[in-house]
Amino acid sequence: MSGESLLIILLVGLIAGWLAGIVMTGWGFGLVGNIGIGVVGALIASWLLPKLGIRLGTGIAASIVSATIGAMILLLVLGLINRRGRWR
Repeated sequence: MSGESLLIILLVGLIAGWLAGIVMTGWGFGLVGNIGIGVVGALIASWLLPKLGIRLGTGIAASIVSATIGAMILLLVLGLINRRGRWR
């Protein structure tokens, strides 16, 4: 992975984390936390979606959509783990 690719993934992750925090109301971790989750979600989506055979196209819009999906999945998993720990 080149430095430019990593930079694009980070920038897309910032946008995706913000969008995922808006979509997943109640599952977020605040603005800064959601941005970090968006960056990790972008990395997860860039690895996982091609493995599953999901192709959303090319370009920045497709990257933002896939990263948002990755961030939403990560927010859901972290939210379930976090809520599960509070109930015990």
